[in-house]
Formats: sequence, structure tokens, C-alpha cells
Amino acid sequence: MTDTPQGQVADAVKDNWVDRFAPRATRPFLRLARADRPIGTWLLLLPCWWGLALAILSTGRASLADLWIAAGCSAGAWLMRGAGCTWNDITDRHIDASVARTRSRPLPSGQVTVKAALIWLVVQCLVAFAILLSFNTAAIILGIAALLPVAIYPFAKRFTWWPQVFLGLAFNWGALLAWTAHTGSLGWPAVLLYVGGIFWTLFYDTIYAHQDTEDDALIGVKSTARLFGDNSPKWLRAFLVLTVVIIGAASMMVTVPSGNVLTVVVALGGAWGLGWHLAWQLTRFIPDDSDRLIMLFRSNRNAGLLPVLFFAVAALL
Repeated sequence: MTDTPQGQVADAVKDNWVDRFAPRATRPFLRLARADRPIGTWLLLLPCWWGLALAILSTGRASLADLWIAAGCSAGAWLMRGAGCTWNDITDRHIDASVARTRSRPLPSGQVTVKAALIWLVVQCLVAFAILLSFNTAAIILGIAALLPVAIYPFAKRFTWWPQVFLGLAFNWGALLAWTAHTGSLGWPAVLLYVGGIFWTLFYDTIYAHQDTEDDALIGVKSTARLFGDNSPKWLRAFLVLTVVIIGAASMMVTVPSGNVLTVVVALGGAWGLGWHLAWQLTRFIPDDSDRLIMLFRSNRNAGLLPVLFFAVAALL
């Protein structure tokens, strides 16, 4: 039996690379950035790849520049997810100290000071901004605008029962940015992809929020999980349908004008594949089983990869 690594966060992935291999002095900062829990980076990155793949499908052209867009989005997602989580932990440090799942995070547990966390936040943002500057002007403007929902999200749980909407606004922004980085301007398919992604976020983060409903009720934190209660499955089903319909509409807007039926069908497979995965999650949803909830939440990496795969195959046809 191995000892629990010093400072390990309660809901971190077991035997993650931060706790095992990272230099000890860097671990609190990497934990602030959620480097020990990569699912959040995937959930921020995947809409970027959706937007890029759909943009390539729309224009019918791909180049080495798109490889950089994909790589830049990957690095940017890691950095901005880290920056967003650092900001969230700074603003929520007193709330986190009152919740069983979060009191072991670096700030409430005393591993990091607020001043050090702020410095780390600035460093992550500056490096992400340097990557953003390699994109076109329209994408740069969109990237800067993304800071607004990122800044608002940590406070949303204090004034609305729908904080997951604000998370969706922030986490799916990459669909707009990556589309624009490829095409040079924002388009309606990207907007539909963005809206569909928001409903996807409502689905997976409502599942995730059910872990904290008891503690949230005690300290007055709002969430869709608390709002829906026993009616959560009905709402999740609605979010599933809206996700599939809207992302499917985005793919059709791009592919139907080509007149290639096979391309239309394959691209639609991205939305349908995502929908079937969400349906699988819904059949296994148990609101008071924390282990099951976190497993379902993490499975959304695989769910979100399905549209990337289908859009990419459709672009090759």
C-alpha cells in the first residue's frame, strides 16, 4: 500500500503525473491549474477542434497553418483552463474550505498564498496571449473577448441557479475562435456549434454538480443540479436533444450546399455519435453515487472526440 502524496487534491486522478513526477515545489501550482485532472482541458479543447474541423470542411482546404491552429489551441486550452481554475480558486477559496470535495485544494489547504496564485494566474494568461497573437486579427479579438465569461463564471453560482450556462459560454468559446482562425471571419455554423456546445456543457456539468448538492445547500451555492433535483434526468434528456439537433444543424449548414450526400451523412454522424454517448451516460446516471458521477463526467472526453473524428473524415471525402 502506497502513501497518499502530500497535498493531493481529493478528486484528483489517482497516481496522476503531478503527484508522482512533478518537482515538489511546482505541485501546488500545477494543482491550481488542475494539471492533475486533465478532463477539464479536454472539455475546453474539444470545441476548438470541432470548430477547426468544421471550418476545414466548409472551405474544402487544409494547410500546415491548420496544424498550428490545432496545436496552438491545445496549448492555449491547457493554459487558459489553468488560468480559469486559478481564478476560480482565488474567488472561491472561502467556499472551497466549506465543501468536502474542494477543501484540499491548494488555496484553502494553505499550500499556496493568494499572492502567489495571482502571479501564477498572470503568467498563464501572458503565455496564452503570446500564442493567441500568432492567429489572425479576428481570432485575436475573439480570444480577448473570451476573458469576459471566464471572469464572470466563478461568481455565477452566487447570483443564478444556472452557473453551468456561464461555464458553457466560457468552455465552448474555442469553437468560435478556431473557426475564425481558419476562415478569417466568424460564421453561423460556428455560432450553432457554440450554442450546441453550451447545451453539452449543461449536460455534463449538471451531472458533475450532483456531487456537491448537500454541501452547496448548506452554504447557499446555486447549481442546476440543486435546481432540477429529482427532475434532473428530464432536463438532461432535453439538453441531449438540443445538443444533437444544434450541432447537427451546424454540420448540415456546411455540408448540404456541397450536394455530396455521403459527406452530409458522415458529418451528421458526429452529432449522432455524441448524442448516443450522452444517452449512454443518461442510462447510468445515479445522482447520489459520487464515483459514478465523476466517471460519467470524465467520459465526456471520448464523447467530445466523436464530432472531431466524423468532421475530419467528412472533410476527406
